[in-house]
Amino acid sequence: MNLNKFCYIFAFCIKQTRNQDLTKPEIILFYDNIGEKPIIRLGFDFDKTLVNNVKTIKGIYWNQSHKFWYIPKEEFKLSEIFNIVKPFAYLNYSALRNTAAEIKPKKDRNKVVPKPKVKLPEKYVNLLEQKRYSENTISIYKSYFADFIIYFNDKDLAEISKEAIDNYILNLIKEKNISNSQQNQRINAIKFYYEKVLDRQKEYYNIERPKSVSVFPDVLSISEIKRMIDYTNNINYKCIISLLYSAGLRIRELINLEINDILSGQMQIKIRNSKGNKDRYIGLSTHLLQLLREYYREFNPKKWLIEGQKSGNYSAESVLSLVKNSAKRVGISRNVTPHMLRYSFVTHHLEKAMDNFKKMHDWRNNIKTI
Repeated sequence: MNLNKFCYIFAFCIKQTRNQDLTKPEIILFYDNIGEKPIIRLGFDFDKTLVNNVKTIKGIYWNQSHKFWYIPKEEFKLSEIFNIVKPFAYLNYSALRNTAAEIKPKKDRNKVVPKPKVKLPEKYVNLLEQKRYSENTISIYKSYFADFIIYFNDKDLAEISKEAIDNYILNLIKEKNISNSQQNQRINAIKFYYEKVLDRQKEYYNIERPKSVSVFPDVLSISEIKRMIDYTNNINYKCIISLLYSAGLRIRELINLEINDILSGQMQIKIRNSKGNKDRYIGLSTHLLQLLREYYREFNPKKWLIEGQKSGNYSAESVLSLVKNSAKRVGISRNVTPHMLRYSFVTHHLEKAMDNFKKMHDWRNNIKTI
């Protein structure tokens, strides 16, 4: 019987005893790797009694370099672990139910099929920079206009009809199910070429532009974020998740951070060319500074704080991928994104501020009654 079948067999038993188990410490099981070797890792808050009990599990090993307990995947038997752990801890194996959460060897990770190389019109690129569009907007326009060129690769751009462009956008909506915001961005990237580069009159496209929908992103709990950070081995990945949350960074702000932007003397982080092409400063916590120093000693980056291959910028796609994988490893079933970490940071700070305001209000009321 495979691992997934075991998970479902024990689901009913767990449901019956969960209320009693919640009073016990929690052990989280999730997929991980040591090099190329797949393992099942045990995550739990340190407790001397719990550690002594965990040591009794058959086939358990201690990873000295990264400080965690694990069982080789080929030796792992959920039924045996469940029976051993049940008397002293609640076993959370939700991450094992999703086979997609299993960590693949590093060489298979973040594999992206490259787009065909396209040479954009020189004036298009120059004009974007001359008009001082943000780096993020320039990148989006260039990418979406490159897609447009690839689609009409056999035609002269200046001769493409308005109806053909309408059909192109409609095809993206039907075939690729692009979002409302992406639909608007693609239209704007195309309009920029015809209206700014070719200096034509403003054109209206018959594809109805969607109204922006205000959707509040999902919020992660502090304990969920702590699990994502604590159960991440790679110090590089640990720093990325910590920066996104504790500094409330946008993904582009993160990958464009330079080493000199960490102002340890002032305990601040400088964000260059943020939204609206403005610089801003955010607080740097002592814990995050210590983590960054540990990362710097190990990786010794040259220019960018978080470097990719060949000392270049880390890619936005890689950040998105590692955040999603980190959440899956610790059993978070929601679609976790870097923006969700940023929104959670804002929400938690607002909740803390409101709590402090309430305490101050209660204190003033108590003073008045004295």
